[in-house]
This record gives sequence, structure tokens and C-alpha cells, in this order.
Amino acid sequence: MLKALSRRACLFGVLALALSGAAFADQPPASGLGQSWPNASDVSRNPNFHAYVFTLGGIQFVQINDANGNVLGAVGTSGGQFITLPVGRFSQLVTTPQQGPAVPTTATPTTTPTTVYQDPATTVTATPLSDGTMMLKAACNPETCNTHAQ
Repeated sequence: MLKALSRRACLFGVLALALSGAAFADQPPASGLGQSWPNASDVSRNPNFHAYVFTLGGIQFVQINDANGNVLGAVGTSGGQFITLPVGRFSQLVTTPQQGPAVPTTATPTTTPTTVYQDPATTVTATPLSDGTMMLKAACNPETCNTHAQ
């Protein structure tokens, strides 16, 4: 009787794991890059911002929104290389190790940079500027990225 109960419990456990794995596999990937409230988890490190991550074809896309959902800017990154995406209110002020802001500014920072997003390879900071704009800076974390890409 005890062996039969153990077999049933074991079978139930395996079945439960299989079904939960299937449920996770059926979840749609994050979508909505460029949207105010995309279908993705907010992974921001700062309550004043929202950070969303999308992955497609081995490229990671990180979008930063303000607290009201306004898209500020986004970058794509892979293997220590970055590109600024043309989305967001301040996309012209996004900087990466490979490119500076698309539009020069004479505005000065009003505070120190705030870390909005960070994973083992990438950090994105936000810095309010004196003219009311916001500069986003994406950087490769030196411990995990190819330092030659910086």
C-alpha cells in the first residue's frame, strides 16, 4: 500500500512539473517595444522609471519609460555592442559605448546619473538635464563584456 501511494505521489509530482513547464512554454514572448505599457515585465531598479527587456534573434532590446509610461528611449545590445533605437521622447540623447547622442546639447546634468536597468552585461542610467530633457546612457559592464567593445 505504501509503495502504491509513493508511486502515485511521484507520478503526480512528475505530471505537475510537466504541466507547469508546458504552461510556461505557452506564454507569449514579451512584445510591444516602443509602447507605453508593453507586454513585458517591468525590471527597473528605480521606482521613478520602467524598464522593459525584449529579446529577438540573440539581440537584447532595453526600453526605458518614465513613471507615467512615456517612452524615453531604447537600445539594442549583443556581445558588448550597442545601437540606439529611434523610439522614445529622448532617443536623440541616448548614448552608448559606440555612439554619442544624435543631437548635441548644451544642457547640464541636474543630478547624478540614476541606474534604471542592470543585468550582468548591461547597465542603463538616466540623467535629468537642465533643459528638462533626459539623457540615457547604456554601458557594458566590464566584468562580463568584451572590454574592447567599449
